[in-house]
Amino acid sequence: MVANGNIFGSDRRYQLFTAVKYLTFVLLGINAYLFLQEELLTLSHMGGGAIPWSHLVQVFSATIDPAAWVVLLLLFELETSVLDDRRIHGPVRWALHGIRGLCVIAIVYAFTGYYAEVGPLYDVIPFAVNACALVDQSWSLLVSLDDFAPLDAASCASLGSEVYQLQGFNVLAAADNLEAARRLAWVDVVNAGVWILVVVVLEIEVRLQLRGRLSASILELNKYLKVALYGLLFIAAAYWGVAGDFLDFWDASLWLFAFIFIELNVFEWQYESRRDAAAA
Repeated sequence: MVANGNIFGSDRRYQLFTAVKYLTFVLLGINAYLFLQEELLTLSHMGGGAIPWSHLVQVFSATIDPAAWVVLLLLFELETSVLDDRRIHGPVRWALHGIRGLCVIAIVYAFTGYYAEVGPLYDVIPFAVNACALVDQSWSLLVSLDDFAPLDAASCASLGSEVYQLQGFNVLAAADNLEAARRLAWVDVVNAGVWILVVVVLEIEVRLQLRGRLSASILELNKYLKVALYGLLFIAAAYWGVAGDFLDFWDASLWLFAFIFIELNVFEWQYESRRDAAAA
């Protein structure tokens, strides 16, 4: 389907809409790279090569997830805005759905990584040794979720009386920082799960649209589902903003912004389908 800007009032508005949309897609790709850099740093603090391959999804879930979502976003863009409906059949349709299926598998895989990341934050033991005795011995301090700092004289003195060690890692955490990291980890899990539900709803809507079976009652149901799901995503983004995790807040805001464009694509697509059906 080639959008002609009917719902935007003019070609100039539609061109501005398209420019901002693709700029958002580029920024999301940059975010995926930033998450990779952050998680490589996390890996260095948690043992690097000592971590089994089966556990790497815990470390790289925030990279796998947005990378797969960027590809998925581009596929939705192709299907709802770029390609004409008459071309979405046969090999093209199978290719779009096949790649989208692989992306969904990667997203679900990343979701398991988010969930697995919660476990080590609860698998802790009280640390009774003077932390300052470990300075210059390759120990790290948990500052926040996926945020570590080398243990030095200044940081060990500020740990306080309640200190924990993450089992199996040379990582210490103050009680307050550990609790904050746990909350952020659960927000990651909820956010990732809700996004999976969003793509399920969109996938159903796109497939029914292509088959001409998207009824008014299904559209009404989808509207309420989307309000609830996007509402939860806005709450997660707001929490990241309040908690001071800027990269997560910025990324969540961009994704919500990007899916506003996808929803507008779908709305335009449905508008054109109704117009063409009425003309026929």
